Amino acid sequence: MDARHEAGHDERRVPGSARQAGVTWAAAGLKLATGRGFRLLSREDEMARFDPERLKAMTRPGGMPFRIGKIGHVVLHCRDIERTVRFYTEVLGFKVSDVYPDEMVPGGMVFMRCASDHHGIGFVGCMDEESEHIELNHVAFELGSLDEVLRAREHLEAHGVPLDFEGRRRAGSQISLEFNDPDGHRLELFWGLDVVGTDDQIRPAAQWKWAHSLEEAIADPCVGQDTHVNDTHLLRKRSDDEKKRNLEHSLTTQRAKLGQTT
Repeated sequence: MDARHEAGHDERRVPGSARQAGVTWAAAGLKLATGRGFRLLSREDEMARFDPERLKAMTRPGGMPFRIGKIGHVVLHCRDIERTVRFYTEVLGFKVSDVYPDEMVPGGMVFMRCASDHHGIGFVGCMDEESEHIELNHVAFELGSLDEVLRAREHLEAHGVPLDFEGRRRAGSQISLEFNDPDGHRLELFWGLDVVGTDDQIRPAAQWKWAHSLEEAIADPCVGQDTHVNDTHLLRKRSDDEKKRNLEHSLTTQRAKLGQTT
């Protein structure tokens, strides 16, 4: 690494110039913002510098000339665009808004909606292999009620979709299901994500309750979380052995999701 990189003047700091130089973010290593540029760090250096409290202190600067209102949409690559659209329509209930033919976009492109926005997710059929989860960890879709999460579990199982996780996550406290689409992209269906008020107060970590089944999450809610279920027939009773296997499966898939090999 030369002195200009250490000083924060990496000529490859802008994605366009990185592409021209034949360098990708992943190949170049991790970057640390240093004023006007980026300094290249090894994985070991980056982890040595990691400070959760410093990250928590980072915030929106005063005087910003714009404010992002929401995450608008996500576009993913896929291998077989017809198979992908069939999964997202027939299994997840999306609708197709528009389609670009192959002559417009190599492999074709589909825009899909789940609400009134023209598209919330899109697909380009240009991927050769299954997703390697290099950049994207997962995409999450919100459901309207806790009963819907329980019904979604039955629906996914009926369509032969294996679940990687069911229960409640820690930060955010949402109750969710996690699984893969046909190209290996990790997806989440959730309900009950914490809402941050105008006081900017976040639920303290001491109130997190990680749960490894929907029933466990419902039986032991977080502070302020109403886990009342209207249709109790959707709830399942599991033996101690089933609970143990569910926990082991949940922890194994969690490690894989976060790139942990052990």
